Formats: sequence, structure tokens, C-alpha cells
Amino acid sequence: MAFKIEERFEVQAPVERVWKYLIDPARVVECLPGAELLEMKDEHNFTGAIKVKVGPLSMSYKGNGKFTEVNEETHQVRMVGDAREVGGSGSTKVSMLSTVAPLPSGSSEVVVSADVELVGRIVQFGRGMIEEVSRQMFRQFSTCVKTKLEVVEEAQPAQNTPVVTETKAIAA
Repeated sequence: MAFKIEERFEVQAPVERVWKYLIDPARVVECLPGAELLEMKDEHNFTGAIKVKVGPLSMSYKGNGKFTEVNEETHQVRMVGDAREVGGSGSTKVSMLSTVAPLPSGSSEVVVSADVELVGRIVQFGRGMIEEVSRQMFRQFSTCVKTKLEVVEEAQPAQNTPVVTETKAIAA
């Protein structure tokens, strides 16, 4: 099953702060429900895992992500990823383009466009349910990003401080 996700949200923070956040997998994963960064192979390649619960089914995926384009001038980042279902036959592939643009108010707009392909048990729930789960995950992600970035910079934790969070599956 293939589908497209197109979302946008506004962050009351300068473009540079939002941009630096979105190109740092260790920080982004903090805002992805059910996600975990397993390894940074280099600045553009990483492995991760995500747990998703749809109705009575819980699935875990493990895979690789790669930044294929990081354009500092236009504040665009393209990421591709693929993952396999842990203990199952499902898989997913994603290609995502994110852009951060300044708004006249001094805040930033984040626009995300993703093409997603899903194979396995999850497709039995149909496009409508899967798209709703995607929208719910994106709402939680954008709310978390705003919470982390819409504060004065001095209040943010040092970048080298490890953040330990419990990985819970997103439930829909």
C-alpha cells in the first residue's frame, strides 16, 4: 500500500534553530512517538526502530535512514528510509522532504511531504486508518517540536547531555 503524507506546522522559533533541530536524528527521535535511535553510523546514516499499535495489533520495525540531501541555503532535507517488521514479514519504505521557511512574524513554517509504502499485516486496516495514524503521529511530533523549540535557548539542555526516554508504541 502506497500513500502520501503532506503536513505543515508553525514553530515560534527562528529558522536556524528549527533547521538545526530537524537535521539532528538524536533530537528528532525524541519527538517521534514509539521511535528509538539505535546507532548513528555517520552524520547522514543511522539505524532506528519504531513501535506502532493499530487497533489490536502491535508492530515493531527496525531499519535504516539516510539523509540524501541537506541544503543549508534552502533549509531543505531529504531523508529516505526502509525498515523490516521485527518478527514478521512486513516492511516499510519512506522518502521524505522537509523544508523550513521563515515567516514574516519571525517564526518558522515546517513543510513535510512523504511518500510511504507499507507491506504486511498493517495494511489490513486500510488506507483510512493508516492515514489517521500517520496524522496522529504527525500531530504529536509537531506538538513536541514546538514544546522543545518555543523556549528561550538558555533553557535547552546541553547538546552532549544524553536524554533517556521510555519508548512506548503509538496507539491508535
